[in-house]
Amino acid sequence: MLSHHLQGALRDLRDLIKITQSDIRDIKEAKNDEQFSRLSLKEEKLKSFENKKAMIDHEISTLMTTNPQKDLPQLLDEEQHEFLSQLRAELSNLREENKHYAKLVLTVSNLYNTFLERLVPTEMQGYHKVASKDPSILEVRV
Repeated sequence: MLSHHLQGALRDLRDLIKITQSDIRDIKEAKNDEQFSRLSLKEEKLKSFENKKAMIDHEISTLMTTNPQKDLPQLLDEEQHEFLSQLRAELSNLREENKHYAKLVLTVSNLYNTFLERLVPTEMQGYHKVASKDPSILEVRV
């Protein structure tokens, strides 16, 4: 059963990596709608991974409880060791992809905030930014 949960977790991680790579491609091309349309799929895969991880933890805990005299590496077979190794590698890959995506999101966010600040100047009132009260902040020419 542990091997089954490990395989499922690996599939979910690989799917999350593919989705994130698609998000990276789309943010570079300003395809926001495609990114937003994948949000629910990404959340679903993340929940699925978390559930499988909980089942993996439960299976490992059960193994260790029923065999207290053995260490965890002795309880797992070669296939399970390989799955755990792949799981670590895929988690690292996902982390790197997410870091790359986060940098792009931050850059795009800063760009949009700069544009907005230039279009609608704001001023600080205490700790809050509010739009300037100057009625001529935007000029429309025909």
